[in-house]
Amino acid sequence: MHADLFQGITESTRWRILESGRVESYAPRDFIFRHGEPARRFYIVVEGRVRLSQGPGELLAHVASDPNELIGWSSLVENKTYTASAECLTPVKVLKFEFQQLNEILLQDPASGMVFFKNLAAIIGRRLLKSYQATLSVYGLREPQPGG
Repeated sequence: MHADLFQGITESTRWRILESGRVESYAPRDFIFRHGEPARRFYIVVEGRVRLSQGPGELLAHVASDPNELIGWSSLVENKTYTASAECLTPVKVLKFEFQQLNEILLQDPASGMVFFKNLAAIIGRRLLKSYQATLSVYGLREPQPGG
């Protein structure tokens, strides 16, 4: 597995993390997790397309379709609940990881833990940038209005 999340961590720690993961399969329209549910797990998309949505009417936030893409990262930043829902658009296969188990592994290799969370920050930053770009494509650049 070549997920960005695992790049740069020691080989032994990466294998311990990967061995802790469980493969799960979902059908189209299944939910992997829903907004507001307890966030105890994160997932790496192995194959398929997952629609991440949030808010009233479940507005589209992101479509995860790249192999090795991370979803459910609310658990990794210690949010108590998921901030989005993850609905399968196609048949989906994921690797599921328990945050508590990951945490125990990373506590035994703090240097890899630091690299792991730096990688996570970069992934979140890229997702945020995509969100900004999507917002600009819908609303365009607007100058601030006087008095507004």
